Amino acid sequence: MSKVLILEDEESIRGFIVINLKRNGFEVLEAGNGNEALHLLQTEPGIDIALLDVMVPGIDGFEVCRRIRETNERMGIIFLTAKVQEQDKVYALSVGADDHVSKPFSPTELIARIHSLLRRVNVHRETAAKVTFDSGPFKLDLISKQFKKNNQAIELTPTEFSLIQFFLEKENTPLSRDLLLDHVWGKEYMGDPKIVDVNIRRLRQKIEDNPSEPEYLQTVWGHGYKWKGQGQ
Repeated sequence: MSKVLILEDEESIRGFIVINLKRNGFEVLEAGNGNEALHLLQTEPGIDIALLDVMVPGIDGFEVCRRIRETNERMGIIFLTAKVQEQDKVYALSVGADDHVSKPFSPTELIARIHSLLRRVNVHRETAAKVTFDSGPFKLDLISKQFKKNNQAIELTPTEFSLIQFFLEKENTPLSRDLLLDHVWGKEYMGDPKIVDVNIRRLRQKIEDNPSEPEYLQTVWGHGYKWKGQGQ
């Protein structure tokens, strides 16, 4: 049973989410403010997904997300927000979120987003024909869930890990944004397709010596992106 933390200060909305999550077999933890959420994160082991509202009393959802990512890159994080400005969506992703759902949303959409993210969180449970990928200074290990550059570990979120795995599987092959969206977020994904570009920028900050002039995770203008392997 997957464990989900909900940070939402409006009781009616939180109750609505809790009912639907429990109906779909999730174990649910509830927090009405940022301090409560951080306490649960410290005291409750095995949380798979955090659903974070932005505007909550005390510590806001953005700060909760940042603190999660300081110690945990593998937990899935989805923002639940009434904010619709483009900069808010981008900022949520830049601080470590995997996805965002704008209010109002349907239970079907939210459950689909959670299941899609859980597939990325739990990818290490799946059997793969190839368990390691080597490309230049990089090594990806699907068993240990480690990604290293020059033997130094780089912490990746579940979404970032799935992206890197797909790029290494398709080394030197241009991949369209639509293909990346379908493969990593799922064909049922109903959010903003710009989530691909935001995650690419975040990955470049982690893996490139000069993110503004990427050597490995390159843009294919008019198409998408590719991972540049050795000899290319």
